[in-house]
Amino acid sequence: MRNMQRTSAFNGQPTTLSRRQWLRGTAALAAGSALSTTAFLAAKTKATNQVTTYQDTFGLLKQGKKIPVIFDSDIGGDIDDTWALVYLMKCPELDVQLLVTDAGNTIYRARIMAKMMDVFGRGDMPIGIGLQPGNRPSNQSKWIEDYPLGKYKGPVHKDGVQAIIDTIRTSPDPVTVIATGGVPNIAEALRRDPTIVHNARFVGMHGSIYRGYGNNPKPAAEANVRTDPQALATVFAAPWECSVTPLDTCGRVVLAGEKYKRVYDCKKPEVRALLENYMIWAPGWASNKRGRTKHSSTLFDVVAVYMAYSEKLLKMKTLPIRVTDKGMTVVDNSKRPVRCALDWTDLSAFEDEITQRITA
Repeated sequence: MRNMQRTSAFNGQPTTLSRRQWLRGTAALAAGSALSTTAFLAAKTKATNQVTTYQDTFGLLKQGKKIPVIFDSDIGGDIDDTWALVYLMKCPELDVQLLVTDAGNTIYRARIMAKMMDVFGRGDMPIGIGLQPGNRPSNQSKWIEDYPLGKYKGPVHKDGVQAIIDTIRTSPDPVTVIATGGVPNIAEALRRDPTIVHNARFVGMHGSIYRGYGNNPKPAAEANVRTDPQALATVFAAPWECSVTPLDTCGRVVLAGEKYKRVYDCKKPEVRALLENYMIWAPGWASNKRGRTKHSSTLFDVVAVYMAYSEKLLKMKTLPIRVTDKGMTVVDNSKRPVRCALDWTDLSAFEDEITQRITA
């Protein structure tokens, strides 16, 4: 049996261990209490001293594994989070470990997630309630008026931030954190346990680098950033890999024509639930009120889900990004690098992929 040299977690000295001995030792650490798990991750980090990259997580697919993900969302505001959730559940590459609500009013948001999981037949899915819990009526309240959160039979974590930390700590493979709203939860998780960066990477729908809403050549203060600029600055400053789809790319995604018709005519329960939510949401948004039977809203958040398992249809560029107090994301060489999806190689092919997966 091949021997391997590993750095001891106790004295920092190299120790020669057989593969079997090393696996036994790490398994013993991982199987213990939360403190033991933290020690396990600390030892793992000390031994590898590496940042989890998109190549690492995409590499899991080549090993025949799925990519573990956490979906942190402000669902129930703009309808694109609901589209993203349905798309997420239709991605066979992804192993969804936890859904978490973010950006306030988080009980209301959790009710939407819970009812949607019941529609999917996934009443076993863990759901975390994020910071600033509230249950105020909002854009999709009509869809959940008969669905109190207590109706959900699956695990509901009252402390969604701790659920994020625990999920990352205990995962044997690196976790991709997909964020499609403001990120107070993620910033708080980093504050409570900075070591989670060693077993995770961040993928978000955030910012506006060179183009704004509606493909406008003038950048804008994007809504998810404006929700809590300091929280996103904290996320970008942490020593992990951050990848985002800003308005430059996600702001251009709309299903129309035959592609939207395939979704609109689909009879699958989860697609009917998606469209019910869209019809409830659309009258409150003038740009979608008349067109809801002809085209989707802009599907900003769906792109972040796609980036959790592929970037083939995107043009990525690494840029140092500063988050301003007004919610702008500007290039600043003094800041940490963020991987930004700045353009499409084939937007039409991505729209085809959305359509095929959602209706599959």
